[in-house]
Amino acid sequence: MGKVAAGRLNRRVTIQRKSTTLDTWGQPQASWSDVATVYAHVKTISGSGFVNNEMPAGGTEISRTTASIRIRRRRDVTHGMRVLLGDLIYDIRAVLPDEEGDEFVDLACALGANEG
Repeated sequence: MGKVAAGRLNRRVTIQRKSTTLDTWGQPQASWSDVATVYAHVKTISGSGFVNNEMPAGGTEISRTTASIRIRRRRDVTHGMRVLLGDLIYDIRAVLPDEEGDEFVDLACALGANEG
């Protein structure tokens, strides 16, 4: 994708972190809280070779599409967080920093079959 040009970061996304609290019965309750809202370049990898079909324990097939979401360099984004783009929820599977220029980070994400 190259250097981060301001014009390429044309989508507003929200990065969220999962946390767990106890409800009134003492049972764990998962919730998501915002870490940051940033500009991003979202590239969905299309084509049948990049759509994975999974069969979870329940036996229902789930389609999952992969995407790369590029944002300006942040050090507080980790695997296991998620990215919201409108109504879409992307699970962050890997954080790939720009080791050479230290300008951006690519978030390898999955859409569908998520924990959202």
